[in-house]
Amino acid sequence: MICGLLFFAATVNYIDRQVIGILKVTLQQELHWSEIDYSNIILGFQVAYAAGSLVVGRLIDRLGTRRGYSLAVIAWSIAAMAHAAARSVAGFAIARAALGLGEGGSFSASVKSVAEWFPKRERALATGIFNAGTNLGALVTPLTVPWITIQFGWRWAFLITGGIGMLWVIAWLALYRSPGEKGRGVPGPLMAEEARKIPWRKLVPHRQMWAIALGKFMTDPIWWVYLFWIPDFLNRSHGITLLHVGAPLVVIYQAASVGSVGGGWIPAALIKRGWSVNRGRKTAMLICACGVVPIVLAARVSNLWMAVGIIGLATASHQGWSANMYTLASDMFPGETIGSVIGIAGMAGAVGGMLLVEVVGHILQWTGSYSIIFGIAGSAYLLAFAVIQALAPKLEPVRIEG
Repeated sequence: MICGLLFFAATVNYIDRQVIGILKVTLQQELHWSEIDYSNIILGFQVAYAAGSLVVGRLIDRLGTRRGYSLAVIAWSIAAMAHAAARSVAGFAIARAALGLGEGGSFSASVKSVAEWFPKRERALATGIFNAGTNLGALVTPLTVPWITIQFGWRWAFLITGGIGMLWVIAWLALYRSPGEKGRGVPGPLMAEEARKIPWRKLVPHRQMWAIALGKFMTDPIWWVYLFWIPDFLNRSHGITLLHVGAPLVVIYQAASVGSVGGGWIPAALIKRGWSVNRGRKTAMLICACGVVPIVLAARVSNLWMAVGIIGLATASHQGWSANMYTLASDMFPGETIGSVIGIAGMAGAVGGMLLVEVVGHILQWTGSYSIIFGIAGSAYLLAFAVIQALAPKLEPVRIEG
């Protein structure tokens, strides 16, 4: 039940997040955006997502996952629907910023819930399962948004998809309780530390915190490229229009779903066989980092389905990597800090995203090619793995005093 609730929250999250990517070409034609205009709109999301990751992650540690997550979903659902009222670049940027602020709490709440309910050996798999919801969202969006847009107009695409989050909040409040909370037939939380208010200044000095934050800084931005620019790449390089974009994106995000669960299953299977958490986690991450490398060829192949296969492998590898990145927090930090740790790391990823979205916009404006962009994507994960290994070679648990 816990994995199911978190899975569908991630689905809603990515439906709301991806609508603008699916409608990029339509909105550019109707509202006369340049590539840099579009990048600036995405930048609005990234700036607010960075702030939301930090602030909302902290708020979830204070309010608890049940109340904190419901407030975050309500906020981002309202923001998603507000896109329908936007008529300018500034209006869309404001709506995207509001969306990013709310969505900043999503993964903090989800990882905290996993830490509350699952032992360490199962957390990567549980994270991989709920994280696969992002791929379902990315899969459902291209199958539904084009039809809604053609039938009713693009404004209804934002209104309908944004409203789904409100239905999830009702289910969440009805079904979710922390372990040991009154009304739950369980003996007590797996995350058994006494609740303490841990200030950020006690988290930031630890090299384990920097390992997670820098890993997110270097690799999260690549996922934003997949999410916000792949429909444009398919249109620009292979002539795929709004009506026909669904099938290639279904393949890409189906692969990502397999990668998300598979990336969580690998360390769980290895740890079950007697491997250490460190060795199992790092092996899975290295496999995923290598799986992204072939994307450097995606812009050079002329066959559509070969390009789709290469991108699908990259998205699968990213999601497997991401499942283990999130689990690093519960591997090394006490439970009552996880919302804040994931929040800080999410902020770092969003800051990296701010930089990359501007770079992508200018590269496309100047060259019209994705070759350089995919070259950056292919090298980012191996570099991030090296940084994580240098800063947290043994995944030692952090001890926080006071």
